Amino acid sequence: MKEFVISEAQTEKAVLVGLITQNQNERQTNEYLDELAFLAETAGAEVVKRFTQKLDTPNSVTYVGKGKLQEIKDYLQQMNEDEETEIGMVIFDDELSAKQLRNIENELKVKILDRTSLILDIFAMRAQTANAKTQVELAQYKYMLPRLQRLWTHLERQGGGSGAGGGKGSVGLRGPGETQLEMDRRIILNRMALLKQRLAEIDTQKSTQRKNRGRMIRVALVGYTNVGKSTIMNLLAKSEVFAENKLFATLDTTVRKVIIENLPFLLSDTVGFIRKLPTDLVESFKSTLDEVREADLLVHVVDISHPDFEEQIQVVEKTISDIGASGKQSMIVFNKIDAYSYVEKAEDDLTPKTKENITLEELMNTWMAKMDDNCIFISAKNKSNLEDFKNLLYRKVREMHVQKYPYNDFLYQTYDSEEQETVTDN
Repeated sequence: MKEFVISEAQTEKAVLVGLITQNQNERQTNEYLDELAFLAETAGAEVVKRFTQKLDTPNSVTYVGKGKLQEIKDYLQQMNEDEETEIGMVIFDDELSAKQLRNIENELKVKILDRTSLILDIFAMRAQTANAKTQVELAQYKYMLPRLQRLWTHLERQGGGSGAGGGKGSVGLRGPGETQLEMDRRIILNRMALLKQRLAEIDTQKSTQRKNRGRMIRVALVGYTNVGKSTIMNLLAKSEVFAENKLFATLDTTVRKVIIENLPFLLSDTVGFIRKLPTDLVESFKSTLDEVREADLLVHVVDISHPDFEEQIQVVEKTISDIGASGKQSMIVFNKIDAYSYVEKAEDDLTPKTKENITLEELMNTWMAKMDDNCIFISAKNKSNLEDFKNLLYRKVREMHVQKYPYNDFLYQTYDSEEQETVTDN
């Protein structure tokens, strides 16, 4: 039932297809395809070529135009003549309808994936806990349900018979019958109901766990995928959360108790967001995203070395708003300053500066003027400005702790201050 996704991490050659539309210019399309290539690499595929086309809107039948589809088909046939260059799949940058999938697959005769099915496959590969696996399975079934007709050709055959008088059904099974498609749809709907029930039980357990965490401020690391949240988590919590330079390295929310100076608080590392994130996936990961909803402070981690980091900020802020967590206190941590690069303009170049010509210092001054003390620039990899980040986080959490828990059950003197008093008394 899962032949439409990559079932295991294996090197498969792939072709990417994207559109330049009224709402998406050529630069954005190329950036989205870069991200799609990274997704494909994370899933275990090797991208060998990209195809783009200018269309006002995607073709409702084949996504791209007939001419472009024929161009892709010719390229695949040419490459597949040699086993060493054989291409096994074509990945489209947008979610495809069942009709589009069926038509494209009939024409190209290879495995067809879209961005949604690729993300779902990576999630299935990354899922470790029962909670994550249940959430991923539910999202996969939601994706699969309207596309059942494409996945199996045998599903339209009827079970049962065609009534009395020469019906082909066995004894006791004659009647209007039920198509295999209807049977599988019913099986999937029953399975989805069971998964939803299981997730509701997990939600209840998680909610109980959160209530038993004591009187501590909750801080959640949020941000686009692959910006360094898990690395920051490991530095602050001295833990060993899995961190890797791949998309969606973190799928399960990890919560750790962190102590800075004399102040303990709870820090959670959450799943990263991404452009064009499937709605079903956000819905399925409700219990994971509850950590974001119930946090007192959101630490928004941004990869400043990414050329389109400002759009990534907007994507994260929109997703936070979509899950009902907007309006919370937050701060921005610009990570990966060690990887930041810019193109220096020539002295005789009088054209206006573009994003590529802005230095890190100019960027820092701009954002610090805009955000006041709600942003900081660090490199988690090189541990640059880590102490400044800890101090800023300490000030914010302490202020919130004193307001929320005025009796300060957890605040105590640091060992350093006690040692200093002892020395002074002597």
